Amino acid sequence: MIYSCALPEPLEVALFDHLARADGQEDLCFAIWHPSRGFSRTTALLHHAVLPRDGERDVHGNVAFNPRYFERALGEALNTEGGLAFIHSHPNGIGWQGLSPDDHRAEEGMAAAVLSATGLPLVGLTLGTGDRTWSARFWQRQRGRRRYTPHHSHKVRVVGDRLATSFNPVLAPSPKLGDEILRTRSAWGPKIQANLARLRVGVIGLGSVGSIVAEALARTGIRDVVLLDFDVLKLLNFDRTLNASRQDARLQRPKVSIAARSFRRSATVRPVRVEAEELSLCEELGFRRALDCDILFSCVDRPWPRSVLNFVAYAHLIPVIDGGIHVSRKNNGSMRGAEWKAHIATIGRRCLECLGQYDPGLVSAEREGHLDDPSYIESLPGEHPLRARENVFAFSLAAGSLEVLQMLLMVVGPSGVSNHGAQTYHFVSGSIDLDPSSCDENCPYPSLQALGEVAGHPGTVEVEDVDEG
Repeated sequence: MIYSCALPEPLEVALFDHLARADGQEDLCFAIWHPSRGFSRTTALLHHAVLPRDGERDVHGNVAFNPRYFERALGEALNTEGGLAFIHSHPNGIGWQGLSPDDHRAEEGMAAAVLSATGLPLVGLTLGTGDRTWSARFWQRQRGRRRYTPHHSHKVRVVGDRLATSFNPVLAPSPKLGDEILRTRSAWGPKIQANLARLRVGVIGLGSVGSIVAEALARTGIRDVVLLDFDVLKLLNFDRTLNASRQDARLQRPKVSIAARSFRRSATVRPVRVEAEELSLCEELGFRRALDCDILFSCVDRPWPRSVLNFVAYAHLIPVIDGGIHVSRKNNGSMRGAEWKAHIATIGRRCLECLGQYDPGLVSAEREGHLDDPSYIESLPGEHPLRARENVFAFSLAAGSLEVLQMLLMVVGPSGVSNHGAQTYHFVSGSIDLDPSSCDENCPYPSLQALGEVAGHPGTVEVEDVDEG
């Protein structure tokens, strides 16, 4: 099992302000976390802090807390169906922080009580205030014994306008960067390039846009991907699917297999890890595979998978980069115009439903199979996105490029800029609209932030034929 930790950017700011003391001494606090269980990764999602009150801890160079603070924090975990996290700082610490003997004893001493009360392991976190690096570990009971040992996280993600990730140098070491990536890494430096290479990125839907996104990721230095698509390539997809051959279309090879083959060939940082599955995101196994990722690309065109991705973006703190293409025609069949868009659904940004990327009323219609009924589709207006499927490779190329650029801005943060908001490009006018707004006032998705499995389930099934584009 792989372990990781994630926290929303506003919470990280509040924790840093508390822990990075002006007098240079250590400090501590507790926080509540919720689990996010993927196929091979368990992530602790920090939900809110339980800061100390007067007299609940003693700062004297080192720092200690009294039992009533621990009991109050444990009670908060029980009241919110969460686990307990213990957080402390290492003043001026640089990089991933290990456990000192005192740190080890303090956390181990709480592990049994926390697991017994909450049913979830104690999660310990350390902040190195010198460079704002976070480290984390899960305290698990040894099988058949009453002792507890720390299982260290591979990474800790801070999710918001920018995706800032701390990596465990032992479990997620910096990769070797060769000449294949020399020009790319020179744009933003070897540290950012190493960070990109250690992210696990999911591409959901490997059709016209998804195949382009996957190729761009390989050549940008991403080396760990999850590719999900259950559909096969047909001749009518050939003109818009990158790296596909006519033989692939004749043999109706799975789109995900074509993308995986191309990714391995084009990858610029090695070793490469490609998990390519003929699955829909709306199947339970596909959903769990997606929860193993740090970033998800939504390259689907149906409402149900988009609604699942929208849920994941907020409840499970996995940024979802989404986009779309719309081509409109006149009555005589000539083109009226075209537009494509890209945006990121994540903490503090507008969700896919508020952006109008899917109609929630059509999610249940798709689940009931109506969207696979030709008569139902024919009953929709002619300009409805589910009917207007016209597209050309150049438009897919532009949309895929916008989506990849959204990811790079979020991770690289050049000149401190990491969020343009949603982007819409108009083909006829050549203009780009920017929408930096957040969700509508009554949108339910921001309230799901970092709840993980406590937020419920997005409604997947064991096996379902859903067209993800």
